Order: sequence, then structure tokens, then C-alpha cells
Amino acid sequence: MLAATEIPPAPTRTEADGLPTYPGARRPDRRRTVDRGGIALSVWEWGDEDAPPILFAHGGFDFAGTYDTLAPLVADQGWRVVSFDQRGHGDSQHAHLYSWDADLRDAAAVLDSTSPGAIPILGHSKGGALMLQLADALPHRVSHVINLDGLPSARSWPDVPDHHRTRLLNGELAGWLDHRRVAAGKIRRPGTVEELAERRGRMNPRMDPDWLRYLVPIGAHQEADGWRWKIDPSMRMGGFGPWRPEWSMSRLPSLGMPVLCVLGLDIEVMGWGTLPEDVIPNLPAGARFVPLDGVGHFVHIEKPAVIADLTLELIS
Repeated sequence: MLAATEIPPAPTRTEADGLPTYPGARRPDRRRTVDRGGIALSVWEWGDEDAPPILFAHGGFDFAGTYDTLAPLVADQGWRVVSFDQRGHGDSQHAHLYSWDADLRDAAAVLDSTSPGAIPILGHSKGGALMLQLADALPHRVSHVINLDGLPSARSWPDVPDHHRTRLLNGELAGWLDHRRVAAGKIRRPGTVEELAERRGRMNPRMDPDWLRYLVPIGAHQEADGWRWKIDPSMRMGGFGPWRPEWSMSRLPSLGMPVLCVLGLDIEVMGWGTLPEDVIPNLPAGARFVPLDGVGHFVHIEKPAVIADLTLELIS
């Protein structure tokens, strides 16, 4: 398995290099690195360096490049869009273990590196839930919150009483250590660009195959035997350390800044299964809720112009 520092960066996309392109997609203008506790986080930026910033957080098993269609639309309206590959994802380093709290500290470090004041934040799926907690923990650093289908529902995961959470934490930690022992020597299966796109398409069946092919040279690295996704193979689906997804929804009502929540109404495998009736009772005062018919979990990829317009309306 490649060591963390040996993961090659995503190649810069140009029309002449022969890499797949996609209508409206544009690679970031800049890349920088933020060190958080010895983990190098890869940070990407679209737009003018002097423009007001907005922070984007991607979903689980994604990477900042999945914003290549949404970010340019926002940046072209006078914003500096900043996103980062979460630890174990994309071009950021792998860690020995992963936890929700580590992801939260990473997000805070990128926020600190971006602006000393309050700025808007946007997150999709896991990134949306992460941004809810960031806004709840650091309300003086967050001016607006845009949540893109990152609202896990308690209907899908029964909540746990407070006095049981310590036991849950112990069990989750033991489970992660057991998993890590088994997964320590794993490497991802190689393949062609087409094969990796097809594999991702099984989890994202609504996605345009051309979009999936476009993502491969960004989220994967090429070796002698083919392309491999950069996602740490020790990570597992269905959890990010000792954390339960529905706990994020409980933070939503307390937010005091302007909030926009967008929900795709077509249920799919990678989504939370959340319904409008799960969200509406938890909306804070003045928040806007936008359900989108005929759209799945990846609202920013299926409808980037719609999401850009909603975002700009909130933050401008």
C-alpha cells in the first residue's frame, strides 16, 4: 500500500492532455496544504485569491474534485471557493485511525487557514453533517450554512440514550481497531479509467457515466498495473469512527445564522433516506428548506446551477 506521502497529486486538467473532460467542470485555480496534527490536508481553491471565501466540505468517500461543476459557478460570481480533501480521501494523507472528531478538527484547521472571521460554509452528505457541527461549535466563525442532503434522519437509525453512549463509544472503538487489524495490508483493486468509473457507478447509478470517467484521474492515481482510487482502503462504509449520523440533525435547530437545507427526494443507496417530514420540524427560525423532485442524493452534481443560484441568493 502506498504511504500517505507517496500519493501522487491529481493531475491538472487541460484540453490537450487527453484526460476526460466534462461540460461545465473546471479544476481548481490553486492548491495548498494545511498540516493538522501531522496529517497533510490538501486544500483546493477556485476564484480570485482576494475574493470573499466560502468553505465547501465533500461527502464520505468523495473528494474536493466532486465540486468541479458547482465551485466554478460560485467562484465566477465573485467568491473564493475553498474545499479540502478530508483525511484518507483524495490527495490528503491517510491516518492510522479515523474519527468524527478528527474530521471536525481538520475542518476547523482549514477554516482557520482560510479566514480569521466568519464565512459561509457548505457541505454535502457527510460534509453537510460535519458543517452542522462546525457551525454549532464555532458560531462566531460561520456566517451562513448551506446543507446539501446532509441531514441524517433518526427514523433510519434509532437514537441511543445518553447513559448508553459511553458503552457505544467503547464498542465502536473496539470495532474500528479490529477492522484496522484486518484492513492494514489491503490495497485497492486496479483498473482502467472505464473500469473505475463503472465501479463507482454501481454506488452512484444516477450519475452520468461521462462525469464518473471525468472523476477517475482526479480521485485515483495511476500505477504500472492501472488506476486505483486514492481513498484509504482501511476506511469502511457506514461509519466514520464513534458517531451516529442522526446526532447531526439534533444540532440543526440551535443554529442562529442564516441556513439553507436542500434535500433530493429520489432515494438512492448512498443517501440517508431522509424525508421532508424529518427535516421540517428541526429547522431553525428563518431557515429555508428546498426539496428537489427528480433529484437524488448528489444534488450539487445533478443540479449544479440550481444549487449555485440557491447558495448565492443566501450569501450575497
